Amino acid sequence: MDVKQILNKVDHTLLSQSATWDEIKVICDDAIKYETASVCIPPAYVKTASEYLDGKVAVCTVIGFPNGYNTTAVKCFETETAIKDGADEIDMVINIGMLRDKRYADVLEEIKAIKSVCGEHVLKVIIETCLLSDEEKIEMCRIVSESGADYIKTSTGFSKGGATFEDIALFAKHVKGGVKIKAAGGIKSFDDAQKFIELGADRLGTSRLVAIMKSEKSEGKY
Repeated sequence: MDVKQILNKVDHTLLSQSATWDEIKVICDDAIKYETASVCIPPAYVKTASEYLDGKVAVCTVIGFPNGYNTTAVKCFETETAIKDGADEIDMVINIGMLRDKRYADVLEEIKAIKSVCGEHVLKVIIETCLLSDEEKIEMCRIVSESGADYIKTSTGFSKGGATFEDIALFAKHVKGGVKIKAAGGIKSFDDAQKFIELGADRLGTSRLVAIMKSEKSEGKY
């Protein structure tokens, strides 16, 4: 797989609390230049970014981020607002405490409610793998597979760990119904990215791959 094919699977991401519009604009410009799958940005910038990009790159944003313990009603309102503002894709964080309490039906119903608001827009479900047991990860594969969501996603990048090869392999073994996989957090190189893809990831959440391209271009390698 060549560099361009890998970049086509990247959600080029900037979710820092201190992100400014000038920084988001750079992310947008880079996404156009390197033909990434989307930009993944804070909800407050979705409208401005959507207008700026004018359909050149998909806009992804986050819901219930990063902790996931907002009420379902709040997450649905966030989702509705984001879509009205121009978001093409939604990455939501599950209620992790609810999962750990084994309230599986409630976790499923929340995802279904958010997918109902999303309609045809892509919904990715962040389960924060670093906080879960393998049993809980497998349970989330089942729940996401039944929910109508489009992707299961490893991580927010704001907890104690990101994507691992082992988790992507586990997802690939247990998801069903055409659910795709997004690896996010800690993807440091194109070699890492390729291995995640080979293991089953269809999308990668990272900013580092574009940064590598820009650095190598400045050194005359591209």
